[in-house]
Amino acid sequence: MKLIMAIIRINKMNETKMALSAVGLPSMTATGKVFGRGKGLWDAKVLEGIKKDLPEAMAHLSKEPRLRPQRVVTIVVPDDKASLAVNTIIEANQTPEPGDGKIFVIPAYESIRVRTGETGDSTLD
Repeated sequence: MKLIMAIIRINKMNETKMALSAVGLPSMTATGKVFGRGKGLWDAKVLEGIKKDLPEAMAHLSKEPRLRPQRVVTIVVPDDKASLAVNTIIEANQTPEPGDGKIFVIPAYESIRVRTGETGDSTLD
């Protein structure tokens, strides 16, 4: 089993849910608004606004880059569906702009359905 944790743009959440469901992976958990940033120093939209001399963009420019609101989606899948899940998340979230997110694939050693006590891959359906 693999636990896939994806940090995505908030506005890509519905697209991600629909894409995963369409490939047969409807079960997931999404964490509300989280904040973070990658290694990029400045938001591309702010930089574009600065190039256009927009005062609103200048107001967002400070000494340190701001943290952006994002979503964390987690999904646990059998090993043979990990690539499908990762590729689907990438397709739903990839844009030409920086800040599309990050995906982590982590081994999951056990899964237990609380209601029945059932264990293993069958709990992932």
